[in-house]
Amino acid sequence: MRTAICLSTTMLAMGLAPAFAADAGRDVTIVLAETVDVVEPCMAARQDVGRVISENVNEMLVEFDYVNGGLKPRLATGWSQIDADTWEFKLRPGVKWHDGSDFTAKDVQFTIERNKKAELSCETGGKYFGGTDFSFEIPDEHTIRITTNPAQPILPLLMTVMPVESAAATPPDQFTRSPVGTGPYVFSDWKVGQSITLTRNPNYWGDQPKVEKATYLFRSDSAVAAAMVDTGEADIVPSIALQDATNPKTDISYPNSETTSLRIDTRTAPLNDRRVREALNLAIDRQAMLGTLFPASAQVATHLVVPTTIGYNKDVPVWPYDPAKAKALIAEAKADGVPVDTQIRIIGRNGQYPNATEAMEAIMAMLQDVGFNVKLDMYDVSVWNNYFVSPFVADAGPTLTQSQHDNATGDPVFTAFVKYASTGTHSMLRDPEVDALIAKATAATGEERTKLWQELFAKVNTQDIADIPMFHMVGFTRVSPRLDFKPTIATNSELQLSQIEFK
Repeated sequence: MRTAICLSTTMLAMGLAPAFAADAGRDVTIVLAETVDVVEPCMAARQDVGRVISENVNEMLVEFDYVNGGLKPRLATGWSQIDADTWEFKLRPGVKWHDGSDFTAKDVQFTIERNKKAELSCETGGKYFGGTDFSFEIPDEHTIRITTNPAQPILPLLMTVMPVESAAATPPDQFTRSPVGTGPYVFSDWKVGQSITLTRNPNYWGDQPKVEKATYLFRSDSAVAAAMVDTGEADIVPSIALQDATNPKTDISYPNSETTSLRIDTRTAPLNDRRVREALNLAIDRQAMLGTLFPASAQVATHLVVPTTIGYNKDVPVWPYDPAKAKALIAEAKADGVPVDTQIRIIGRNGQYPNATEAMEAIMAMLQDVGFNVKLDMYDVSVWNNYFVSPFVADAGPTLTQSQHDNATGDPVFTAFVKYASTGTHSMLRDPEVDALIAKATAATGEERTKLWQELFAKVNTQDIADIPMFHMVGFTRVSPRLDFKPTIATNSELQLSQIEFK
């Protein structure tokens, strides 16, 4: 033991690192706030899954450049619009799946069709492809023509959110527990509830990344996770609470494109009364939460897309804090026979964002203060998902469901259908005028597209009142000093290991 200590000390004095440190330098440990309960690539639109799978194990046809903007080739080397309804994608030749088989156009068709299967309830398919029908033509193994109905003028952008899966290695009718991809990392090990391990793919078609192995651990306590970086037990914590972001040498803040809200079940009394939904919004003191439960630099939201998204409507006003008016609206609704005393449940998600539980407790107290009968139920993501994604839990009663929505790619098509269409997988709104607006805006281009999205957001946020919008979020990430890594607007939902360098 003395010999080992002396040798290590001598090496450090000479400016050399011990051998074990060099080995550790090729591996990273990442700590996530939520325990990943599925590893299915078609669920990668959910942030807990996407951080592990997206562009690491399973790649997209097209990559969105979150630093410089615009689209980059990934599994597709190029794309062109054949006509108003059809796009052609040229696929990268010579790409192998992790099992050694060839990547072809049939895998792309399989992936889209699988994402659309109602029985799978894929988050990517439901969130981004809802309301769109697809047909395919495959002229050769590395060319696919995709026709959509209605027309999708931004189909290449849509392909930036769909991890492609192997038609041969992926079960068509159930979630996979060992995803096979084409990416720079192979899915190596999953100790359910404890850890996930990815290892570098030696046969990757692109440049070899610096990180050899990544281990993902799960710690719900932000302070505990942050401390693990300080002690050398971890390298990256993608999301820490503002009260833990105290070290300017390791903690990086960034706008993360996420918008927090509560979705209102507009179908169920008393929440099916507009006055009640307005009172819910007026009862919440958003300003009081800034700098306490949410970062002081977070922006009060008026709708579910960030201001840099086309179609963002700056004329939609911020809800004021007006408890007196909230009480008056409740009394007015009660006088008209609305059962305002019915218990309303807040359905919260543990670890969805820092201080998630504390934020829901504060909102519950504010709603109770104006006279609402409110109860808070916090669940892990596996249970929460049953309330949030259609088909919803039956006979749940009136609910407000905690939500955090990411739209980093700049177009409301990633928000509108899933959140507000009558058949959207997250939607509890049933408004034919909204459905017509979404369909028209989805197929439009240019200024008409922008104008239609603005009209939609004005309607759902000021007339229908489908949500309780809260904040456009700012994230905090703790990064080990040994790494060269900066979070981007996508870090909350995608963390590419190939973007990590070592100092």
